[in-house]
Amino acid sequence: MPKATNFCDDFLDLILRGTAIADLAENDTSSPNTNVYLSLHVGTPGIGGSQLTNEANYTSYARLAVNRTGTGWGAASGGATSNSALAQFIECTGGSSAVDYVAIGTDSSGAGRVLWAGALSATRTISSGIQPQFAIAALTVTEA
Repeated sequence: MPKATNFCDDFLDLILRGTAIADLAENDTSSPNTNVYLSLHVGTPGIGGSQLTNEANYTSYARLAVNRTGTGWGAASGGATSNSALAQFIECTGGSSAVDYVAIGTDSSGAGRVLWAGALSATRTISSGIQPQFAIAALTVTEA
């Protein structure tokens, strides 16, 4: 049975914006995560993988924190939302990675939980002097 679109919107807003679902779910009140973390991958993180699975490893690579608020994500509509600000990683200072997946996860480092992952439209080779980024609304997350 598929989820109702309005519940998809509520679910996305709960996870990515920390917005409670009336009479059903609320954001953690004791110590909620204030960010989710974008990670870049050289292959799929897989259904059961973690943020470490096939993660990029060029010099200076680090996951990117995105606020769990309206400054990080737009209000969900039609079962989808997207980033509401430029998502810009640290510039590569050496080495390279052929990145073809991006994921949204729970941790700034280590084996964080992958919440969503998707393939890029084309493989991007990140090498010295390149600063990976996603324009506003370039990362669309769907729940249907």
